[in-house]
Amino acid sequence: MGAGPDYDGTNAIHTHMTNTLATDPEILERRFPVVLEPFSIRQGSGGAGKHSGGHGIIRRLRFEETMNAAVVSGHRRVPCCGMAGGEPGKCGHNYVERADGTVDELLGTDGTEMNPGDVFVIESPGGGYGKA
Repeated sequence: MGAGPDYDGTNAIHTHMTNTLATDPEILERRFPVVLEPFSIRQGSGGAGKHSGGHGIIRRLRFEETMNAAVVSGHRRVPCCGMAGGEPGKCGHNYVERADGTVDELLGTDGTEMNPGDVFVIESPGGGYGKA
């Protein structure tokens, strides 16, 4: 979540998103042949400013069977702007760490075939507020 005129942003919170849901790990792993690896805060992704923007997240999904995966995300080429003189945050980043050690870069809106042992990684963006 972005910062404001009198507060820092909140880490690992997505705002202004409609028709989206972060499925509970237990439900995700029960319904699909995936394992949610450590879900973490993406340190350094929030923009600097008088009030720092919230940091994004890193979500890693390890696939246990062959499946197709897709992602629809924004701010992968252009960073979230900082407001009122604040610095922009880091761009988001989507990629697949293949079981053979190679890495396939993905676009903001993309899809790929996942094989057992492949890890789908989503890193979300952030932004700041006000001149420091």
